[in-house]
Amino acid sequence: MMEHIRKNNVERFAGFGELYDRSRPSAPEEVVRILETYLQETPRRVADIGCGTGLSTFLWLDRAQRIVGIEPGADMRSIAEAKWEAAGRPGQLEFREGYSDALDLEDGWADLVTCSQSFHWMNPQPSLAEFARVLRPGGVFAAYDCDWPPVLNADIEAAYAEFSALADRRAAELAPEEQQAHKWPKEDHLRQIRESGLFHYTREIVFHNREVCDAERYTNIALSQGGMQSAIKRGAEDVAAQAEAFGRAVDAFFAGKERDVLFSYRMRLGVK
Repeated sequence: MMEHIRKNNVERFAGFGELYDRSRPSAPEEVVRILETYLQETPRRVADIGCGTGLSTFLWLDRAQRIVGIEPGADMRSIAEAKWEAAGRPGQLEFREGYSDALDLEDGWADLVTCSQSFHWMNPQPSLAEFARVLRPGGVFAAYDCDWPPVLNADIEAAYAEFSALADRRAAELAPEEQQAHKWPKEDHLRQIRESGLFHYTREIVFHNREVCDAERYTNIALSQGGMQSAIKRGAEDVAAQAEAFGRAVDAFFAGKERDVLFSYRMRLGVK
């Protein structure tokens, strides 16, 4: 990855780690069931790459013998480390600074390498080569992501999509070219894994998970996306105004109650 793109991708998520951690869904238990199916056992060693605040890393805490969460962003990683401290500093888990194409792990170290909501921020082929290097034979790489927006209501979802498109457009308009982030299309993840030639079996799996949300959390899920924060941080007043309008619409829909919200996931995996 070109160095300035990597730097911009990391900086896109700086400054709102607490909002991200408070709002985004934790990795669901279905992830464990799916990946243990392909490993045919519980993984002993897990590397979670682009782990952010650890929402996908702590999933393995009472299962794997060694878990390493790797996150280049200091803001996100500090929250993961604070949660590690609060959990009693478990010895089998650690968080490290690092990048997807240069992991400080031994050849064949990992049974499982995961990227939750993060692979689209990584240069795919150099990253896949590095993942394959650290995986043992028969090990699994899995990139899994939510579909946005979460399933709730047609009008709210349409407003979410409109808000997100405006924010992405304004973030691109306001950032100088040399400061713009770059993401690779999620719909190309499976093709990238296949074309790497590093995995003998690949597939895409769709699954779902329900979580309880109130209006504040649903609004903050939208606000926790990088494009929203980038546009607002760069002074996009129209995006800030639409954020307020979106929040009012969500408040009216929830009417002071909590609701079950469906999160849909797509996992693209490769077995080495």
